[in-house]
Amino acid sequence: MHATDVIRKPLVTEKATVDSAEHNRYSFEVDRRSTKAEIRKAVEELFSVRVVSVATQNRKGETRRTRYGSVKPATVKRAIVKLHPEDRIDLI
Repeated sequence: MHATDVIRKPLVTEKATVDSAEHNRYSFEVDRRSTKAEIRKAVEELFSVRVVSVATQNRKGETRRTRYGSVKPATVKRAIVKLHPEDRIDLI
């Protein structure tokens, strides 16, 4: 897989912003089939940084009821990447 196929988009939430400022951790939405090694390689290639560790989460879509029945969004995989203390990523 190419690096752009592995990482779909950065997650810019309040919690992710605080985490990146205080702990040098960045959150990304990634392809569900990707592994931690592929995520590490993709982040290092795209942003030219050194990755210390990668943590992943599989977030299941919760079923919601609508007037036409129930809808279940797709399962999303997130990766939280911790960088070397000297490295930074500018997402804005």
